[in-house]
Amino acid sequence: MSKAWLENFAFKIELQWWYFALTGLVALMIAMLTVSFQSIRTALMNPVESLKSE
Repeated sequence: MSKAWLENFAFKIELQWWYFALTGLVALMIAMLTVSFQSIRTALMNPVESLKSE
């Protein structure tokens, strides 16, 4: 497949491998923070209060 059609674009960037690694790392950190926050919040919750509302 020819890449000649790409030469007509006004803007060109070079994709580096670390763009993808950094994006994946940030997404992993956000997921870990979210799960950790929810786990800690659940662990500290009073189970009696939870059962009263059901």
